[in-house]
Amino acid sequence: MTRHPAQDAPRPAVAVLGSTNMDLVAYVARAPRRGETVAGRSFRTVPGGKGTNQAVAAARAGGLVTLVGAVGDDDFGPRLRAALAEAGVDTQGLRTVPGPSGTAHIVVDDEGGNAIVVVPGANGTVTGLAPGDAERLGSARALLMQLELPLAGVVAGARAARARGVRTVLTPAPVPEEPLPRELLALTDLLVPNEHEAAALTGHDDPRRAARALLEHVPEVVVTLGEAGSLHVSREAPEPVAVPAHRVHAVDTTAAGDAFVGALAVAAFGEGRPMREAMAWASAAAALCVQRPGASSAMPSREEIDALHDTQQDTHQQKQEA
Repeated sequence: MTRHPAQDAPRPAVAVLGSTNMDLVAYVARAPRRGETVAGRSFRTVPGGKGTNQAVAAARAGGLVTLVGAVGDDDFGPRLRAALAEAGVDTQGLRTVPGPSGTAHIVVDDEGGNAIVVVPGANGTVTGLAPGDAERLGSARALLMQLELPLAGVVAGARAARARGVRTVLTPAPVPEEPLPRELLALTDLLVPNEHEAAALTGHDDPRRAARALLEHVPEVVVTLGEAGSLHVSREAPEPVAVPAHRVHAVDTTAAGDAFVGALAVAAFGEGRPMREAMAWASAAAALCVQRPGASSAMPSREEIDALHDTQQDTHQQKQEA
């Protein structure tokens, strides 16, 4: 078995500035069309939100993780906080505000596809940093950000991280109707859109062309392609490098991208692995995630990621030697 850096080194520090939602998930044979009612097979409430998902993914992948965000003073708030703590995420930066917590209303079909409506709730109050947040973000090696918080809050976090020499990773989801602020892009070290987000940001349906176009705004890009894997470009190496995905049967793809980003941050920025190797390891995390229902609850452990990644590497080596 391959010996990985985290087995010999202190756990890497990852900060997350992001949303915390309770996911209300209905499982159906197929999603309803407009005006149609369909029968659901089952229903679950699962802690989620892109911030929570990425924080739990990074923690289970071996990172020492802190989350900055907000929950409401409703019944969901304590449940969300407890789920994060159980996963090993530091929640001192997770403030409690009056009103409802964020919710995501998710329909998952039998092919693992999903449709999601997000109601921000408490997440909408994070328009800036609270006392102590800048220090929490500044203590990390990497800061993970998404766009389920107000843009003003995300920019404030990016400023604090850049001022303290912390690497910044932005998942541009959901893509806003207006162009992303130039300042936020200028403060981003690595942009990680999926292929649809990359197309929305650039107008290019070809993910390779979209990735290269994004280099006009950020120094490094990883585009996730679902079952087709992921690709990487940087200003130093603008020719896209593709990393294949693991072939698995998807049950629920809701948090696959967040599993990938959380694991990628631990491997690439926390442990200093080469980007291609980090992407292959993160791909294993995403493959494990989609085989389970739910969002944060589907995130795999480091041992599971290592096992799948090592199996894939052994198979690749055997093919080369044959």
